[in-house]
Amino acid sequence: MTRALRLWLLLAVAAAMAGLIALASGSVALAPNEVLRLLWQPDASSASQVLHGLRLPRALAAFGVGGLLALAGALMQVLLRNPLADPYVLGVSGGASVGALLALMLAGGAFAVQAGAFAGALATIVLVFALAQRDLGRLDTTARLDSAPRLLLTGVMLAALWSALITVLLMLAPEARLRGMLFWLAGDLGGSEAGMLPLALLALVLLLAWPLGRELNVLLRGTAAAQSLGVPVLRLRRFVYALASLATAVAVTSGGAIGFVGLVVPHALRLLVGNDQRVLLPACALAGGTLLLLADTLARTVVAPQQLPVGVITALLGVPTFIALLLGRGERR
Repeated sequence: MTRALRLWLLLAVAAAMAGLIALASGSVALAPNEVLRLLWQPDASSASQVLHGLRLPRALAAFGVGGLLALAGALMQVLLRNPLADPYVLGVSGGASVGALLALMLAGGAFAVQAGAFAGALATIVLVFALAQRDLGRLDTTARLDSAPRLLLTGVMLAALWSALITVLLMLAPEARLRGMLFWLAGDLGGSEAGMLPLALLALVLLLAWPLGRELNVLLRGTAAAQSLGVPVLRLRRFVYALASLATAVAVTSGGAIGFVGLVVPHALRLLVGNDQRVLLPACALAGGTLLLLADTLARTVVAPQQLPVGVITALLGVPTFIALLLGRGERR
């Protein structure tokens, strides 16, 4: 565990540095020592108001959303035993997008958009669970009867349905609202007003998932092997599905459909530190939060005063980094 503690400490330091950069960067640049002073002793200055009213809630939301996406991706990859699974693989993002776009079409405010997104994500979670309840509650005894692909296909079909509805909504949307809808679909943390909610849920999900690390390691060997070693497979699969889905729902509600974080971060860490879930899950929470925090800082500063969708930045940062890691691992072999 000494190696794991060193890794977590390194990632925590990187997260703190990313947070300091995010709070110091913007249209009004602040020195790092000034940021620390205003965090400790807020005053009535405009810099303090910008820091506490705008940048700090957004930075907290970015870290929480990134950590939730990476953690949900790691859990989904264990649940489905598929390294290509990501938080959105079961259609939760599509359902949230439909709800959010409906609210945007009706000229709803930030709260209405977040409520619509959460309602759509929750509806998808319930629907997938209802359709795949038999598979989640069945113990497979052979690889040929593995139900994970059936669960995956259920989510893929729902995602296709939501994608069609999204296309219809975009075609019917008034031109004045179309840009905002497309911006939300690409990931937008600008309207996130509940910075502490994703962060609090991240802590809760990690607190519930980390003690299951040993059982998740065994589950990766197959359900029959896990059952023979005393793992309560049926209960564990339902619990992992609920945790990953809830994390994804809150992440999408808070930040829109931000891609690549939940797929790239668990893969990159797995290439670096192995597939021990006891080490991987906390590392995913820290690395995912740090990645999205840096991406959001770039999104609001690289073409300032305009802002880019943060999902574009995560793709531009995540894909080359992951390919480089993958190629480097292949060369070492």
